[in-house]
Amino acid sequence: MQFETGQDRHTEAGKVGSQSLWKDLRDAIRGTGADYTKIPMRRAVFLLAVPMVLELVLESTFAIVDIFFVAKLGPSAVATVGLTESYLFLLYSIAMGLSMAVTAIVARRVGEGNSDEAAFTAVQAILIALLVSIVPAIIGIVYARDMLRLMGADAWSIEHGYRYTQWMFGGNAVIMLLFVINAIFRGAGDAAIAMRVLWLANGLNILLCPLLIFGAGPIPPLGIEGAAIATNIGRGIGVAYQLWILFRGGKHIRVLSEQLVWRGALLWHIVRTSLGGVGQMIIAMTSWIFLMRILASVSNEAVAGATIAIRIMMFVMMPAWGMSNAAATLVGQNLGAKAPERAEASVWQIGRYNMVYLVAVSVLFFLFPQALIGFFTDDSKVIAIGGEWLRILSYSFFVYGWWMVAVQAFNGAGDTVTPTRINFVFFWLIQIPLAWLLALHLGWQHTGVFWAVFVSETAVGLFTLWLFSRGSWKTAQV
Repeated sequence: MQFETGQDRHTEAGKVGSQSLWKDLRDAIRGTGADYTKIPMRRAVFLLAVPMVLELVLESTFAIVDIFFVAKLGPSAVATVGLTESYLFLLYSIAMGLSMAVTAIVARRVGEGNSDEAAFTAVQAILIALLVSIVPAIIGIVYARDMLRLMGADAWSIEHGYRYTQWMFGGNAVIMLLFVINAIFRGAGDAAIAMRVLWLANGLNILLCPLLIFGAGPIPPLGIEGAAIATNIGRGIGVAYQLWILFRGGKHIRVLSEQLVWRGALLWHIVRTSLGGVGQMIIAMTSWIFLMRILASVSNEAVAGATIAIRIMMFVMMPAWGMSNAAATLVGQNLGAKAPERAEASVWQIGRYNMVYLVAVSVLFFLFPQALIGFFTDDSKVIAIGGEWLRILSYSFFVYGWWMVAVQAFNGAGDTVTPTRINFVFFWLIQIPLAWLLALHLGWQHTGVFWAVFVSETAVGLFTLWLFSRGSWKTAQV
């Protein structure tokens, strides 16, 4: 006769738990048709967050790799990228604002069980993205040098770097589509597809970037222009893959040929819903443009140091944004399924995960700021400035993690207006004037800009979390 001991039962339970974890991990990466409004909350968070985190980790990996190679061309090349991205942030704000609305509407329709209307929403969103991309492409191609000159670029950037700006603006349609179509997949619950799209697009970017910048064999060195061409090729192929999957059918959404129609009322509903998100992002992004303009008044090294620091910050914060995006999907789908308490529970749970992760990141930034910047450049001034910003940023990450999730909860519910109003006050009325006052009027230079960012973003995080706890977002209609 054999007797089962407590240790045997504990071992068996551990094996079962391990097998369950690996199964969930496989499902998260491959994609699953699970109903996120009914499965256990922890599993729902896991299945959505894992692919979203992996997706954005690779996105941020490309940003780091890109600036690593561009930095070999000198501080002026890095500054060109930073100044061009200051303008591109305006486009990103439109794409991200539209994406917020699309995710919220698609998630709500899927939660209601209305997959046909979700597909019609996807088609109208793609049409909007294409229409929006036309004017910026023309402006960027024709006025690239003037745009750099307006931002205070040096002679090298205006003479040699303008082609980078032309390529990035000329190909902005792929940026718009990449954002919007992945938002469709996320809202539907097909986060694994969105992950694979960015793996493909950014994997190609990483391979092509050094080849086109420095040349190899028959490929001539294209310098900073090569970085932009590599980005457009990688993202363009990623969009082609998105469209193929969308019409072939994912786990939760598929567009049929008869749904390729113009539906003016639905299109206008998406536009109206996205206005808050677009305003929200434009306020945040234009604040960044003003900050970069203030830094350009200080020195080229200040712009370069800030550009590298922000790339590093983007890299380490992408997992936190991935978890926050999972909150948007869960909030939207659970509100559609008439389960607001479950929607709120998902936000608090993801917020705890975010807090733990970003506290660990803040320790890294506090202890090794200059070493991180020094990986990308050997310019001592750039290293000192970039390292200073990383250390100051580390003080705010505890609050920032909660802010990210709370904002995405509002957006996932379709209430994009509330975060817009918050951003207006804290970024335009506090951050920009404070940065100017400290940096230029009081003579703190780049240090003043960094402390202004710390003060405003810590304050906005605390206020947004308090507002979320009041629960008004639960009654938003989309």
